[in-house]
Amino acid sequence: MVGFGKIAVALLGVSLGTMPAAAREVVAFAEGMSPGTVVVRTAERRLYLVNGDGTAIRYPVAVGKPGKQWTGTRQIDGKYVEPAWSPPREVKRDNPRLPNVIAGGSPHNPMGSAALTLSGGEYAIHGTNRPNSIGSYASYGCIRMYNQDVVDLYSRVSVGTPVYVVR
Repeated sequence: MVGFGKIAVALLGVSLGTMPAAAREVVAFAEGMSPGTVVVRTAERRLYLVNGDGTAIRYPVAVGKPGKQWTGTRQIDGKYVEPAWSPPREVKRDNPRLPNVIAGGSPHNPMGSAALTLSGGEYAIHGTNRPNSIGSYASYGCIRMYNQDVVDLYSRVSVGTPVYVVR
């Protein structure tokens, strides 16, 4: 049976190694968090938006690479559609050929369709121009989402929304 599944996937032109992370879905979530709270579970590579009725919307995400992960509490302090991106010092050091600014809407802009900046100034929850990275450990600490998912989350949260990043 396993062989048949691999053959079917191959016939569809999809490689098992590049299958996209699962789509967003409503799941049980009984952790006593206030409605509207965002919880990122790094080890799961999932973001939860708490509904307050014992459920949450669960989104697949990419999180920080080993050594780039963090935990803590932040708040959403800005909401931006197609933001321009300036690489942080660490990213620029590792990739010196990057321009100082990449315009919003550019296919080379790693922020994707929207960004929710987090207090503290280092990180954001944002879309991506690399959707195959979703479900992995890929960033310098930002939380990457499929563009359609960050647009959905953007419409559901406000500046001031608490964000908890846990292992």
